[in-house]
Amino acid sequence: MAEAVTEQKTKGFLGWVERTGNRLPDPVFIFFYLIILLIGISVVADLVNVSALHPTQLNADGTPKVEEAVSLLSAANIQRLWVDMPKTFTHFHPLGYVLVVMLGAGVAERSGLFASSIRGAVRGAPKVLLTPLVALVAMLSNHAADAGYVVMIPLAAIVFASAGRHPLAGIAAAFAGVSGGFSANIAPGQLDALLFGITETAYASSSIDAGWTMNIAGNWWFIVALMLIYLPVIWFVTDKIIEPRLGKWVPDADSDNQSYGDEDKPLTPEQKKGLRNAGLALLAVCAVWAAMTFGPGTPLLADGPGTEGDPWYQKAGPFFKSLVGGFMVLFLAAGWAYGSAAGTIKNQKDLVAMMAEAMKDLGYYLVLAFAAAHFVAMFGWSNLGLISAVHGADAIQNSGLPLPIVLGLIVLFSALLNLFVGSASAKWALMAPVLVPMLILLGISPDGATAAYRVGDGATNIITPLMVYFPLILIFAQRWKKDFGLGSLTAMMIPYSIWLLISGVALMMLWIFLGLPLGPGAPAQIAIPGAG
Repeated sequence: MAEAVTEQKTKGFLGWVERTGNRLPDPVFIFFYLIILLIGISVVADLVNVSALHPTQLNADGTPKVEEAVSLLSAANIQRLWVDMPKTFTHFHPLGYVLVVMLGAGVAERSGLFASSIRGAVRGAPKVLLTPLVALVAMLSNHAADAGYVVMIPLAAIVFASAGRHPLAGIAAAFAGVSGGFSANIAPGQLDALLFGITETAYASSSIDAGWTMNIAGNWWFIVALMLIYLPVIWFVTDKIIEPRLGKWVPDADSDNQSYGDEDKPLTPEQKKGLRNAGLALLAVCAVWAAMTFGPGTPLLADGPGTEGDPWYQKAGPFFKSLVGGFMVLFLAAGWAYGSAAGTIKNQKDLVAMMAEAMKDLGYYLVLAFAAAHFVAMFGWSNLGLISAVHGADAIQNSGLPLPIVLGLIVLFSALLNLFVGSASAKWALMAPVLVPMLILLGISPDGATAAYRVGDGATNIITPLMVYFPLILIFAQRWKKDFGLGSLTAMMIPYSIWLLISGVALMMLWIFLGLPLGPGAPAQIAIPGAG
């Protein structure tokens, strides 16, 4: 079997994708090499006087300000690099957001809250609703970080097999929901904090004043719509394409298909009590945030000049910014409440240990963030980001392409890049410095740019062997069918990828065409104040 898998890896387009991707250096070194390339480009651009007219800033005489490329080897930029290095790293917005949210999410995951929630939601599902329920829980499990992959996918196979259905169809539906529906959800979460932190950094470094404020709920309505679109898509593909293609499942004679540990064991009374307590804790945190938003004094609503009579969401800048801390408190409270009842948290030391373990897991991310922070910052120092955005926007405007088409092409580009670079944050850190300001100049808000990126980023997760969990999913599948290889898994997931991409692109284009808000106080289109 191993030889067959190896042979499949080396053949055809998928083999080329894997070979090419495996030759790519680690994302940390990709940023390092890009910084070297950026330095060279900035020197050349400075020598040939590359420039662009700033879209919003004017000179004293009222003429548009000319932004010129600046060499990163200039004395000022060399000094800034070394003197501001600690500041460049620690002021990288995604870093703070991710660290804060993960303090709480680490407790919720390690206490067993996420795993028990997933098991409780899927067990005992009606057969007719089995596929959509598995897909729904799989998408929601993205709030649980790795638990979606590690718990949900093998559990889906067991649940399908128990219902007399093909277990590989359960794996496919769960994998499509967890990974293909990576950005679809009922509420913002860790991914939103990560991506919008990068978006805010790209916006700030562009020096374009579009009156935009970072809001991790900026894609809330859009990701809910994605979930509602993806759910019937995954249901249809599973029941009408994948399961008929798989045929009737016949267990391997020498296999032990129930050797999964405790994924399918019923919840214990302690775990059920923990879930009830976690639900009460969740409601309590929501009530506290609602009181701070709408109660006496409304500390989370802006109450300055010019806000009298405005709708709450137009005064809700402090509320949206507080959601990063809010999610940390919510995950922490729910995890603590669950763990205390389930016996996984016996005292305060256990709680602190779980928070510390969550920080240890972010070790690689810290290294990646250091490299990404300097790439994004140096891109801004050189002025190449703004200049590229201005000329890119002019080229698109001159092409006559409608905005919905432009957003659709960006989704497709994100999907293609995802085949070679697996990290969502690494890709967005590469793309955001150009895409965010360029789309602002075309009338698309940073929220719209982020939404377009995340649609493409999710759709091709399930067909690239470079995705870190792809080998794990293959192992899960081989527990049920021993000769199931890399090509088999990819072929099984390609229909999901195609239909998720088609439906995601269509939704993105329709959203921009209709000009619908992407979240509370987050318009899809934006006008630059003072721009002519």
